[in-house]
Amino acid sequence: MTAAVLQSTLRFKIRFSEIDAMRVVWHGAYAKYFEDAREQFGKDFGLSYQLFEQNGFYAPIVDLSFQYRQPLKYGMEPEITITYRPTEAAKIVFDYEIRGTNGEGVFVTGHSIQVFMDTQYQLIWENPEFYEEWKRKWDII
Repeated sequence: MTAAVLQSTLRFKIRFSEIDAMRVVWHGAYAKYFEDAREQFGKDFGLSYQLFEQNGFYAPIVDLSFQYRQPLKYGMEPEITITYRPTEAAKIVFDYEIRGTNGEGVFVTGHSIQVFMDTQYQLIWENPEFYEEWKRKWDII
């Protein structure tokens, strides 16, 4: 049995404040775009930061990577697709792809890993029960 593919897509506009001296998106802005995608995914699939906190957990990012294919420029309106990657480990893994909406192709791909910590900042090695319930709801496990 294969797990369900959970994806969200968000269209956004490149703002002037996000470009650098070379007139392309500054590399640090991509972390924000990925964060916006995670928030959209949380809204679409009920896996929000509020859910983590309500259950006594945090989910810090421990790995974040970007692979640049071509530059994004001021005024463009690309879209970012976030895909949940199932794993049995106590972590949340996402893949990202930023594409042009006018046939320009792929601009950036990326990856993130979040782990679980309790409110005392201790790493949690087992999937929290609320996360296991979420996986069952979406037929992940």
